[in-house]
Amino acid sequence: MGRLRQVSKAEATPEIRELYQQFFGDRDPVAEPGTATGTPGDYWTTFALVPDLLFNARNSLMALMQPGRKLPPKLRELAILRTGIVGDSRFEYSQHLKVARMVGVSEDKLAAIKSWAVSDKFSDVERAVMQATDEIIGRNLVEDETFAALKSHLADEQIMELFYVIGLWRMHGMIVRALHLEYDSDTTARMAEVPAPPVK
Repeated sequence: MGRLRQVSKAEATPEIRELYQQFFGDRDPVAEPGTATGTPGDYWTTFALVPDLLFNARNSLMALMQPGRKLPPKLRELAILRTGIVGDSRFEYSQHLKVARMVGVSEDKLAAIKSWAVSDKFSDVERAVMQATDEIIGRNLVEDETFAALKSHLADEQIMELFYVIGLWRMHGMIVRALHLEYDSDTTARMAEVPAPPVK
């Protein structure tokens, strides 16, 4: 259950209703949640509280997934999957496993991506992309050696796009988690002290 109110079909603007139609058909997505990919869909109905933010989010995310981008789609998806893993976003990880399959990332790579650093399934450029992603998400930097590895495989334009992809998907993952949307509703409340046994 999300932390903010969702916008029902009845109260949505005409533009939002048109977007809802694309994702939910004729249903009111608040009264009857669920998308074709199995998510609750409350990302869309919560972002609809501020319509220009919803359209900005949709347009920026979708623009980076269009054909003809500088960064190859398989590399983009490996970066997004690592962003979901390191950023602890089950929603991003689950959704982009589906997208990764659509763009041709193999099942053996998808099975190995959580432990990519000790896997022999990935090429040098894929390893550089995932290393850079892990460093950006986990440490807010890219080591010189990692950047040199990227430069040996990718053009400057591709690296720029890669870093933008990582940052954009991380931002959305943070918002989803903070608002308890889709699959990301856990907090540190689950982390509680386990008491020591009583002293005898």
